[in-house]
Amino acid sequence: MSEKVHTVTDANFDAEVLKSETPVFVDFWANWCPPCKIVGPIVDEIAHELDGKLKVCKVNVDDSQQTAQAYGIRAIPTLMLFKNGSAVKTLVGAHPKEELKKEIESEL
Repeated sequence: MSEKVHTVTDANFDAEVLKSETPVFVDFWANWCPPCKIVGPIVDEIAHELDGKLKVCKVNVDDSQQTAQAYGIRAIPTLMLFKNGSAVKTLVGAHPKEELKKEIESEL
């Protein structure tokens, strides 16, 4: 995980995601999830490419079960885009980088 990607937990989700003035792209993932390992480097690349326009965070669903449950995370990876404290887009599963960027940029 790069320095551009923030680790978010149940304790700091509100401050880091919901109260962010910048749109936030959140990757809900787990260490044991093979598709998450595919998406992880893509999320890092997006964090670098959209730095300044987008905040990128990762939530380990095993460590932050309360947040995962609150957002109905049933499959991982689940990628959510938040704007002004609300989820505006949700993508479940591994997606190509170009598709993820297109979905994000349509909301920026």
